[in-house]
Amino acid sequence: MRAFRFVTVDVFTDRRFGGNQLAVFPDARGITEAEMQALAAEFNLSETTFVLPPAQPQNSARVRIFNRVAEMAFAGHPNVGTAWVLAREDAAAPPAYRFEEPAGLVEVALERDEAGRVVGAEVAAPQPLAIGATLPAAVAAACAGIPQAGIVTARHAPTLAADGGNHRLLTEVTPEALAAATPDLAAFRRAVAAHPRETGGFLSLYLYCRAGAAVRARMFSPLTGTVEDAATGSAATPLAGFLLHLDGGEEGAWDIAQGVEMGRPSLLRARARRAPDGIRARVGGHCVAVLRGEAVL
Repeated sequence: MRAFRFVTVDVFTDRRFGGNQLAVFPDARGITEAEMQALAAEFNLSETTFVLPPAQPQNSARVRIFNRVAEMAFAGHPNVGTAWVLAREDAAAPPAYRFEEPAGLVEVALERDEAGRVVGAEVAAPQPLAIGATLPAAVAAACAGIPQAGIVTARHAPTLAADGGNHRLLTEVTPEALAAATPDLAAFRRAVAAHPRETGGFLSLYLYCRAGAAVRARMFSPLTGTVEDAATGSAATPLAGFLLHLDGGEEGAWDIAQGVEMGRPSLLRARARRAPDGIRARVGGHCVAVLRGEAVL
């Protein structure tokens, strides 16, 4: 039998049992792809990461990210949490890691406190903002289990957007609708069947309401087994980029509170700026260790 060490952390929080859970295998050499998927399903978290040697020596590592049913090209909280785990185990950790992932090269900068202790990290989305199709407000409302009147369309219709990870349906809602939302799996399936070209057979819904630089959000992705996500970095970055696109400025920053309704409050600090190749976004936050152990295969 083979044993592989793992660590679980709560990401985008400064206290245990808040934020988004993540399992990290700091040395995944010898674990097959099928075993990675099986381990991710066994942990039953939104994502599990596996760290491998980089293909190019100038990079820090190759990181593979799996949700319960498939590998992901990029995700936010897995990168933040993986960088935090690696840095806490390495006294000579660099200021930033460069991770090789299917979506491209991902830069994750470490955050330290006044004593130099690593407390969190900030990940840059690997691609500029890509704004996709819009979907009818009625579709978003049905998926969220709320009345259509709860969808706010004064600034934009529900819009698909991404910056290296899975696209998210960015949907502004009223505070009352945000609190009342309950995902409807059948409605998600109907939406994908009715809009195959726009969705590409996948749909996750990111609801938000905004008061200046403060944002409240909830993310539902029941088609991948995540009924609700406590903190979604790969939704926070396209949202930050999209808000900058709507506002028309050169740069902006937002504090996004998520996971409150789940009892796992999270804080994601997102920022975006205009660059020569489009709008680029980053998201950061703190991490807390929870469990250590071994998986025996």
